[in-house]
Amino acid sequence: MVTLSPAAAARIEAIARRQGRPPRLRLAVEGGGCAGFQYRFELAGEPAPEDFVAETDGVMLVVDPVSLPLVDGSVVDFVENLGGASFQVRNPNAQSSCGCGTSFSV
Repeated sequence: MVTLSPAAAARIEAIARRQGRPPRLRLAVEGGGCAGFQYRFELAGEPAPEDFVAETDGVMLVVDPVSLPLVDGSVVDFVENLGGASFQVRNPNAQSSCGCGTSFSV
C-alpha cells in the first residue's frame, strides 16, 4: 500500500486544476539516478485495471504493478522549506538514497 499525504494531495489538486486535468498523480520507479532507481511523477490519465490506486481528499495516487513492490509502504509527501518545494517519497524499502531524495537503492 502507498499513501498520499494531505499536503501532497492539496498540491496535486492545485496543479491539476491549473492544467484543467483530473487530480491524479502517477508514481513510477525507473532505473537510473545516482543510487540505482529514481522516482518519476506525472499527472495521470485513467488508471489501468492492474494499477494500484489510493485516494486522499479526492486526489488519486496511481502506481503501476511493476513499481508497486519497490514503493510498497511508502508515503508521498509535498515538502516546502528554505531549499525549495518538492514531492518526496518516504520509502521504507530504500536501503540508501541520494542527497536530493529523488533516487534510491534497495
